[in-house]
Amino acid sequence: MDLSIHTTTLPHTDPEASLAFYRDVLGFEVRKDVGSGQMRWITVGAPGQPGTSILLGPPAADPGITEDERRTIAEMMAKGTFGWIMLATKDLDDTFERVQASGAEVVQEPMEQFWGERDCAFRDPAGNLVRIQQLH
Repeated sequence: MDLSIHTTTLPHTDPEASLAFYRDVLGFEVRKDVGSGQMRWITVGAPGQPGTSILLGPPAADPGITEDERRTIAEMMAKGTFGWIMLATKDLDDTFERVQASGAEVVQEPMEQFWGERDCAFRDPAGNLVRIQQLH
């Protein structure tokens, strides 16, 4: 098999706020933006990685999801426990300062982890955890 990671998904609660965070704060390029209102799917990615994207989409848009499941998803998003992603950077301290200056919620300042990585963490506008690791 010849597989690669193409797209991962994260939910949004406010497409404009998510777009501003991923485009303007993190510097990702917008690859697609379809739909309208809350039913909007926005694909973003790092400029140097055209084959890998993040799809920011409305949570629970699947018609097969029950109302109880929709409530559970909304509750988990409100607590920040539904979606997360790990990113990497060559300069963790500079990246942390830039994201912090945007007003993003800081979950963890840069620190050495027991598993040997140095990272920090934020929440995006929908509450998703965004961990950023230092590249070696």
